[in-house]
Amino acid sequence: MADLDLMSLRRQYSQAPLREEQTPSDPYNLLKQWLSEAVAAQLLEPNAFTLATVDKEGQPHARIVLLKGMEPPYLYFYTNYESAKAQEIADNARVAATFWWDVLERQVRIEGWAEKAPPEVSDIYFATRPYGSQIGAWASPQSHPISLAELEQRWAEYCQRYPEGKVPRPPHWGGYRIIPRRIEFWQGRPNRLHDRIVYIRRGDSWHKQRLAP
Repeated sequence: MADLDLMSLRRQYSQAPLREEQTPSDPYNLLKQWLSEAVAAQLLEPNAFTLATVDKEGQPHARIVLLKGMEPPYLYFYTNYESAKAQEIADNARVAATFWWDVLERQVRIEGWAEKAPPEVSDIYFATRPYGSQIGAWASPQSHPISLAELEQRWAEYCQRYPEGKVPRPPHWGGYRIIPRRIEFWQGRPNRLHDRIVYIRRGDSWHKQRLAP
């Protein structure tokens, strides 16, 4: 097998620039715009982002999750409350989130903290999930060791227990909402002179500034 030459992999970014004077005062408006444009570009999982958490030993952990709601000041995602990420959030509520849209040459970095969403919010979202996803929430003891045979057996058991249209939300599954305190928008530009506009929450207002690339 030929050596993988990572040093020569290089791309020149050439999309439209991000000018500070053209950005809104509220970062949620720009985030909504960029998400809409990612959807319009038909990107694979345009609402996917990397969620970073830290365990009680100080070890960072990161994984891809899906943004399933944006209701300022909250950003919503859903998971198993007994998963590794949930335990890490329970130990340390500070989180970071990163969106990357390669075709659009854009990145959004978010820092803040996470808390459980109200039960009624989780109930509403769970009811919109396909039947298979609803059963999967019951069948999978997320992040715990399991054999494929056991997982498939649990799937069959819960399918038998709950017919389609009558699946309650598991008590161990629901939503989290991220409350950002810092949101940075990154737009690729030629010669690595990338645009970086950061919004920082101070009290009840947002303050923005440009950062060097």
